[in-house]
Amino acid sequence: MKKLLFVFFSLFLLLSFRALAEPVDINSADAHTLALNIKGVGDKKAAEIVRYREKYGPFKSVEELENIRGIGPKLIEKNRANLLIVNNELTAPD
Repeated sequence: MKKLLFVFFSLFLLLSFRALAEPVDINSADAHTLALNIKGVGDKKAAEIVRYREKYGPFKSVEELENIRGIGPKLIEKNRANLLIVNNELTAPD
């Protein structure tokens, strides 16, 4: 019984830490980091964020994420506290 409780408690802690997203710079984070820290964004959407950034240059505002299919105002509002733009002066592609 103690082992079973230990397993459930460990699983609970592991899942709890996943729910605590950290702030992420959308201009420098890789797709894996974006997927881990933006609620509602999985690997595919995270890869699209990176592709958009590589094609159009750094994000100037968090709202610019709405230009990516599947990302809308609700998702941005839900994650606003964790979405950062630390450096939007990175070089844009030619």
